[in-house]
Amino acid sequence: MRLRTLRESHMRKAVVCLSLVLACTAHAENITGRVVGVADGDTVTVLDSDKVQHKIRLSGIDAPETKQPFGNRSKESLSELAFGKTVNVETEKRDRYGRQIGKVLVNGRDVNLVQVERGMAWFYRLYQREQSPNDRRLYEAAETAAKADKRGLWRDANPVPPWEFRHTKRSP
Repeated sequence: MRLRTLRESHMRKAVVCLSLVLACTAHAENITGRVVGVADGDTVTVLDSDKVQHKIRLSGIDAPETKQPFGNRSKESLSELAFGKTVNVETEKRDRYGRQIGKVLVNGRDVNLVQVERGMAWFYRLYQREQSPNDRRLYEAAETAAKADKRGLWRDANPVPPWEFRHTKRSP
């Protein structure tokens, strides 16, 4: 009897642990569709085959706000890369605005990374832990190269990162 109770106790603990692991695991989702809108340099709208729109915030990057220098140019760059094209989006979470956060791929090419390579976005280090180690290395190297070559926003002597720009807009 005691052995049976011990086994049941271990089974309950195992079930609880498994439930916690499953609850904490991010739900990965792949979306395939056509980009039907570009809001700015790091946000697109994808229409899937079921005619459902998905607002996607590009992961790993932060582009200049529209009212910042290079804000419009960043949006134009993203439009050139993705608008009207079929994309695959690897997404695992949503932001506080309900947008899905994801890596956007056009024919296997990482559009998020290209935005950084072109100097149209910053590598968003605040969320780098959410990226694979390989993506972190690629994005960081892309930003370093864009800065060294003075591409895009790096033409400015002291470009203001969008997270700082947003903070100053909220402050009185």
